[in-house]
Amino acid sequence: MRVRMLAARMRTACLRACWLLVLAGTHAHAARVSARIEGIEGALLDAVKSAIEINQYHDRDITDAQLHRLFERAPAQARKALEPLGYFDASVDAQLREDAGATVAVLRVTPGPATRVTTLDIELDGDAEGQREVRKALAGFTPAKDQTLDQAAYERSKAIVQAALAASGYLDAQLVTHQVEVTRASHSAQIHLAWKVGARHRFGATTFEGSQFPDALLERYIPWREGDFYTQERLLAFQQRLIDADYFSIAQVQPDLDHVQDEVVPIKVLLAPAKRTIYTGGVFIGTDTGPGVRGGISRRWINSRGHKLSFNVLAATQLKTASVQYQIPLAGADNHSIGFGANFRNEDTDAAYSRTFGLAASDSRLWHGWTRTLAAKFLTGNFKVANLDGDSTLLYPEISLTRKRADEPMFVRDGWSLTLNARAGAHGLLSDTSFVQTSADAKWIRGLGDHSRFIARGALGATWTSGFDKLPPELRFFAGGDRSIRGYAYQTIGPALPAALVPIARAQCAAHPNRTCQDLVIGGKFLTVASAEYEYYFKPNWGIAAFVDSGDAFSTFGDYDQKIGVGIGARWRSPVGLIRIDLGVPVADSDHHGVQLHIVIGPDL
Repeated sequence: MRVRMLAARMRTACLRACWLLVLAGTHAHAARVSARIEGIEGALLDAVKSAIEINQYHDRDITDAQLHRLFERAPAQARKALEPLGYFDASVDAQLREDAGATVAVLRVTPGPATRVTTLDIELDGDAEGQREVRKALAGFTPAKDQTLDQAAYERSKAIVQAALAASGYLDAQLVTHQVEVTRASHSAQIHLAWKVGARHRFGATTFEGSQFPDALLERYIPWREGDFYTQERLLAFQQRLIDADYFSIAQVQPDLDHVQDEVVPIKVLLAPAKRTIYTGGVFIGTDTGPGVRGGISRRWINSRGHKLSFNVLAATQLKTASVQYQIPLAGADNHSIGFGANFRNEDTDAAYSRTFGLAASDSRLWHGWTRTLAAKFLTGNFKVANLDGDSTLLYPEISLTRKRADEPMFVRDGWSLTLNARAGAHGLLSDTSFVQTSADAKWIRGLGDHSRFIARGALGATWTSGFDKLPPELRFFAGGDRSIRGYAYQTIGPALPAALVPIARAQCAAHPNRTCQDLVIGGKFLTVASAEYEYYFKPNWGIAAFVDSGDAFSTFGDYDQKIGVGIGARWRSPVGLIRIDLGVPVADSDHHGVQLHIVIGPDL
C-alpha cells in the first residue's frame, strides 16, 4: 500500500513539474486565460461553462499559480456538472494551448451514455389523482419513463405536483417518499415518489375589508358556495371578477391559512376603491374619419348598488358621435348586466352622409366562454347615399357573440378575436322595411420568431331585405378603408348606382361642389373581405409591414368583382398604443388608381 501511495505521489509531482516546464517555456506570468469546450453542445455545454471556474477568468488577470489550480480543477468540475443532466460516466481530456499569444484551456468532453429512467413510481393516497389539476401535473411529470434523467426537471416536476395538490384543496399534502436510485453499470435510474395528501379542504366564510359597497353586493361575485371543495382556480376566478367589475384599485383574495379548522378555509378579501370618476380625452387621426378629438366621463359607480354611467363624444372631420350609457350589474358569476343607452351619429364621407339617432336596451353576460349580448335597438334618421336622399326608422332585435384571447393586450403575439352578429326587423312593427342581417369578423395573430408577426383578418356579411333603399348606410355593406381593403379609400367599394338613377344623382351632386361625384356607390347586401399581413420589427418599437387585402361588397353573387389591394407600412409601438401607417395601391383595377394612405392607432384586437 505504501509503495502504491509513493508511486502515486511521484506521478503527481512529475505531472506538475512537466506542466511548470511547459508554462515556463511559454511565459512566466499568465495574464489572461480563456476556456474552449469541445465535444458537447446545448444544455450540456451551458452546464459545463457555468460550472468550471476557469471560465470566469477570461477577462481578469491571474497568476501562474492561480492558472495551475484552476486548470487542475476544471476536469472534475466539468464531470460534476454533467451528473444532474444524467451523464455519470463523462470523461474530460484537458490541455493548455497557446493561441495568438494567449493561453487557452481546451476541454474535450465525452459525456458517455445517458442515464435513462426505467421506473417512474408516483403514489398518492385518497382520491387526489381524480382531480383535473393533479392529473395534468402527473401526466406532464419529467423525466418520464425512458427519458434521460434530469435533476432540474425532476425537482421542477415535484414542485408542480405539490402545487397542483394545494390548488385542488389538499393543503396538508406532504411528500413522504422521494428517491432517485441510479445504477451506473446499466446507466439506469428508478424514481420513487409518494405523497400523503390528507383530507381535501372546503371553502369557509368570506369576509371583505375596505370596500365601498355592502357585503351582499360583493357576494354575488363569489363563484362557489360555502362548503364547496376549495380550489385555487375558483379563488383566482373570484379575484378576476372583482377586478373586471372595475370598482377597485386593489382586489386581493387569499385563503386565511392561520385560521383553518376541520379542513375549512376562511377567505379574506382586501379591497380599496378605485377613482370614482374617470375623465378621458385626446386627439386622434384616422384616414377613415379624418383628424379629430374625443372625450368622455365615466362614473364607476353612482350608488350603493354599483350602477354605472358614462358619456362619450367624438368630433372628427368626417364623423361626429355622442352617446350615453347606463349599466346595471346583476347578481351572478357570469358578469351579467343590463344596459340602456342613447346615441347620436353624424357621418359625412364622399360615399355617404347619415344623421341618425338611436336607443338601445341590452342584456349582456358570459356564456360558454363568449360574451353574449341580446339587445333591442331603435334607429331613426335621414341619409344620403350616392347623392340620393333617404330616411328610415327601424326597430329590431340583435344578438352578438364576442370572444377574444390575447397573450398581451397592447401588443399581441399569440391571440385571436371573433365577433358574430345577427339582427332582424319587420315592416310595420315601427320599421319601414323588413330585413335580416348577419355578419362575422375574425382576426388571428401569431408571432414568428422573436421579431416578426403574421396577421390574418376576415369579414363576412349578408342581408336579406324587401326594401334595401330604406336601410341607412350603417346597415349596408361597404368595402375599402383602413380596416377593410387598403389601397382603396373608405367605403368606395360596393355596387354602383343603377344606371337609370345616375343622371339624377350627378345633378344633385353638381349642386354640392365640395363633394366627389365619380364614386356613386350605394352599398351592398353581401360582403367578403380577407387580409394577410407580415410585420418585421428591426427594433423593439419600430417595424415594417407588407400586406395584401382582397374582397368585395355586392348585392348579387353574379356581380361579385374581387378587389385587391397591396402595400407596405410602418409600425411604431408608441406610448399610446400601436400606430400603423400604410401605403396601399389597387391591383389591376381600371376604375381606381394611385397610392392610398391609411393611418390606424389602437390595440391589435
